[in-house]
Amino acid sequence: MRRRHGRPARRTIAGGLLAMLGLLAICWCGGFVWFAWHATRPPGRVPAADGIVVLTGGARRLDTALMLLRQDRARLLLISGVGEHLGLDELLRGAGLPPAGPLADRIALGHNATSTIGNAVETASWARMNGLHVLIVVTAGYHMDRALAEIGAALPDAVLLPYPVQPPAMERSDLHTLRLLAAEYSKWLAVVVGLTRSAHLEDVA
Repeated sequence: MRRRHGRPARRTIAGGLLAMLGLLAICWCGGFVWFAWHATRPPGRVPAADGIVVLTGGARRLDTALMLLRQDRARLLLISGVGEHLGLDELLRGAGLPPAGPLADRIALGHNATSTIGNAVETASWARMNGLHVLIVVTAGYHMDRALAEIGAALPDAVLLPYPVQPPAMERSDLHTLRLLAAEYSKWLAVVVGLTRSAHLEDVA
């Protein structure tokens, strides 16, 4: 009489897959807890740098970068990801900030970036053109790890100093904040495993 081995084998494979998925879920959750803690830390004092880059797209980033420039933490500032037809005065006015005044000559606007990868390419081009090797990076705390990874890939020889800003969404604990952190954590993992490398090449091209 012929024995049936197919069903036990399928059960073994299914059990192995479930165990693997369970392990991945535990790793994801553990990493997410670390990411959420890291994303909500306040900024420390950064040393003097060659330049500052601020990635537009969130509250409080622009005024923080301008504050650092006024404090002479660096000599130049790049505002990356500015709308195509926006000038500096219009940008500041729209953000409810006063005119840059004498700082205007030290500020450059990047109009090409429409994503974090675009920000990285734009930052690398600006830094190389101005001979900058140490950069303060200003963006939201939850966005900082991905921004540093992308800029580091585009500008591997630079020293990047994070200066995270906490937007209003991070000041409350609700489902929206949890979704935001989870989405950004997943995007950061994609960068870590190298899923955005081809996009870097497309942007450079």
